Amino acid sequence: MAAREFTVNFNKPLVLQVGHLGETYQEWVHQPIVSYESPRFFESNFLEFFTRTVWWAVPTIWLPVACYCISMSISNGHTLPQIALMAPFGMFVWTFLEYCFHRFLFHIETKSYWGNTMHYLLHGCHHKHPMDGLRLVIPPAEAALLCVPFWYLFKFLFTPSASPAFFGGGLIGYVLYDVIHYYTHHGQPTKQVPKSFKKYHLNHHFRIQNKGFGITTALWDRVFGTLPQTKAAEKRSG
Repeated sequence: MAAREFTVNFNKPLVLQVGHLGETYQEWVHQPIVSYESPRFFESNFLEFFTRTVWWAVPTIWLPVACYCISMSISNGHTLPQIALMAPFGMFVWTFLEYCFHRFLFHIETKSYWGNTMHYLLHGCHHKHPMDGLRLVIPPAEAALLCVPFWYLFKFLFTPSASPAFFGGGLIGYVLYDVIHYYTHHGQPTKQVPKSFKKYHLNHHFRIQNKGFGITTALWDRVFGTLPQTKAAEKRSG
């Protein structure tokens, strides 16, 4: 069956279907369905369990790990003033990694069966069902696997005694990323700053999906020229 003739059946598990969309996958996945319903991914209940994560699992699991890592650097002789510099710098490094992941990996263009399938699992499902609260934060098993290369990256960049504090700061940055990301979709902010965060991110989902990749900060969008124009600026340039 030609890809252009394939239609996804939302009454069946989605993951093994989306690959058949071929070149039409990118257009399909960026047409969001605004529903709180959580679609089924797999026929297997075991696999399905690992695709659903409540938002509070992220701080519950990873903040203690971050604190333990920071305590390792304290045990290695670093003072609290030093920790107060290292951990925030680790958080800053995370903001750059967050931007790079979102822009270059999460928004990679695919058209092969397995490319589409992997992209859908990684990030495409979030763009197709942006209000699905159980598939908004990174599942703990996936996050644990991602921690391994980042641990070695921080060990490569920093000294053995300091790298745990930098890594712990990076983990705190990740926790903020996922919690803020969840809040931008499901929170109802009344203050200006969180309102602007929500507007900025939902703009990425529903208006200009190839810009506005920052979640915790728009800094790197400004640096790399992916800051989306406001509607007023678009009207003036148009």
